[in-house]
Amino acid sequence: MTKKNVRGPQRTSRDDWVTAALDTLISDGVDSVKVSSLSAKLDCARSSFYWYFENRTDLLDALLDHWQRTNTEAIVTMAGRPAKTINLALTNVFSCWVKKGYFNTQLDFAVRDWARRDGSVRRALDISDDARILALKGMFLRYGYVESEAATRAKIVYFTQIGYEALDTRDSDLVRAKTGDDYLFCLTGVRPTTEESTAIVGLTGYSLNDLMD
Repeated sequence: MTKKNVRGPQRTSRDDWVTAALDTLISDGVDSVKVSSLSAKLDCARSSFYWYFENRTDLLDALLDHWQRTNTEAIVTMAGRPAKTINLALTNVFSCWVKKGYFNTQLDFAVRDWARRDGSVRRALDISDDARILALKGMFLRYGYVESEAATRAKIVYFTQIGYEALDTRDSDLVRAKTGDDYLFCLTGVRPTTEESTAIVGLTGYSLNDLMD
């Protein structure tokens, strides 16, 4: 009889458990994030889980922490990044959703679904949404927008992006490149310069010369 190769704590890290749990949360929802199923996915003994977490709740808290450190911090960081103009600042924010390793849209919606059935997660989501909008408002304030307008434009930027993702809009990169200037103008009220157009189009992998063909 062949002995099963059981992975112990020395071969299974805390990050392994978190990654497996995140994948499950995104694909199947929070109810499927269970120690037994995760240990099977990792091909390790259930007991190794308790080297890193006190219980399932501890793991779920770690998932929320990861979500806040990636998604919320990505927007807050990019909204606060120095830029010469409001259009370049907003381009920095857009990069959150375009570049890999920043904002995880699938994770964000998995957490929103989780919040529908868990009051504590709902509160965490509300706090994160408020922090994201506040960061965007602060961005507009830095470029001379009055308080009320900065708050409104921040909400428009945020709600537009969340809605865009919720509707699973599948514009091609070329379409996004061609409409980038219009988005900047509609969201900031400032017509983009050539420098700003170059920056927003560059997020799609295209250049201004490509749009002239």
